[in-house]
Amino acid sequence: MVNDSNKQVVGALGERLGCRYLEKKGYIIRATNYKNALGRRLGELDIIAEKNGQIVFVEVKTRLQRGADMALPEQNITRDKLLKLEKIASYYLRQEKMERMPYRFDALAIVVDREGKKAKIRHLESIFL
Repeated sequence: MVNDSNKQVVGALGERLGCRYLEKKGYIIRATNYKNALGRRLGELDIIAEKNGQIVFVEVKTRLQRGADMALPEQNITRDKLLKLEKIASYYLRQEKMERMPYRFDALAIVVDREGKKAKIRHLESIFL
């Protein structure tokens, strides 16, 4: 059974792998684990990146390889999660005075094979339609 501290460790690993992956693809990492400092907590943005003049808000979902019947990491990106991402992204854009800058939401679905010390990363672009 995976407890909360293990989930945090796996999540942090996924976010580090995700940042490296994006940097190799030419993205500039602007922030990680961004949340609003004041008022009611709106949610958290795992990675905020920029490429070609566009802000990219990236949700990272990481799982440890557990066999063929394992759920896909991106299956945990629910409608409620997308609404939270939209709220905190709007807050970020206002705070940074970037409301007119083009942006999109992506997801990184990462499956880590601890024994093989490898990770498979699927980059899902524009998860909002």
